[in-house]
Amino acid sequence: MNALLFERPIRFSTGPLAIKEEAQEMEDFSYHRPVLVTEVLELLAPRAGSLILDGTCGGGGHTEAILQAGADVLALDQDPDALEFAGVRLTNFGSRVTLQRANFREAGVVLDRLGIAQIGGAILDLGVSSRQLENADRGFSLMRNGPLDMRMDPRNELTAAEIVNGYAEEELTRIFRELGEEPAARRIATQIVKARKENPFRETLTLAKTIEKIVGRHGRRHPATQIFQALRMEVNNELGALEEGLRAIVRRLEPGSRIAVITFHSLEDRIVKNFFRDRSRAFLDRPEWPEPRPNPEHELDLITTKPVEPDAIEQRANPRSRSAKLRVAERI
Repeated sequence: MNALLFERPIRFSTGPLAIKEEAQEMEDFSYHRPVLVTEVLELLAPRAGSLILDGTCGGGGHTEAILQAGADVLALDQDPDALEFAGVRLTNFGSRVTLQRANFREAGVVLDRLGIAQIGGAILDLGVSSRQLENADRGFSLMRNGPLDMRMDPRNELTAAEIVNGYAEEELTRIFRELGEEPAARRIATQIVKARKENPFRETLTLAKTIEKIVGRHGRRHPATQIFQALRMEVNNELGALEEGLRAIVRRLEPGSRIAVITFHSLEDRIVKNFFRDRSRAFLDRPEWPEPRPNPEHELDLITTKPVEPDAIEQRANPRSRSAKLRVAERI
């Protein structure tokens, strides 16, 4: 457990621009630069003394901002490296922050274990941290050689190597197409299956170079980017975790409290959009019904009808923020 009163509080009193500038000044202290911090604080509206769940603590960027706004935080992450870093960063907040190693899909289990019935809000930032991407040993990187791992939680058994070397061609094609949105999904899957018969894939750069030979290189983006994304999402069951986590977290929100979700992938954003939409409808209607019926899952009000995206200042300062989309809903 860790906690604090931070030594360099963000200058909230001087407005959103100052918050952005302060966040940029702190980049060298960050495990990962959090995106849309100003917008999250404004829309999540954490209340002093309330308990906010940060389901994806990472390096503690959003957690720190929420603590500085006056709320307490229960911070979850499945990556022990992230928790270790966040624990050091947030030490000065003392008992106001509690760190727990868990996937946010397990939020209900964690809350029960801690004897917490309800929370005053929640934030999920679904992006991969810069540190994960840059650490070759984790297997996420296209630029640094390392084992084909990609597990966010090292306790999990499935690795990217097992997928690349063990999945059937049809299954590889499916995940490359659906999770990676890769146009050349079938061609890449076919060639991977042929190549692995001679030499199984064990390292990231071997796979990246093979994909580059298959599809060629066009522009600055590495041709294996979408394949690596698909493998990471499959290894960590990211879409399944999101669906389960949303249900578990919303169930524990106090009335009037909010959940904020930042996505970086169209499939994730679609899940969040549909979840919020389906639970914000007071009535359901079908052609075969004589009249609309009350929606038994009506438990949210939409705060953002369209996703909030980073402004030009943030996108220039942090290019990885460009695909971020923030959606917020309130428990009724």
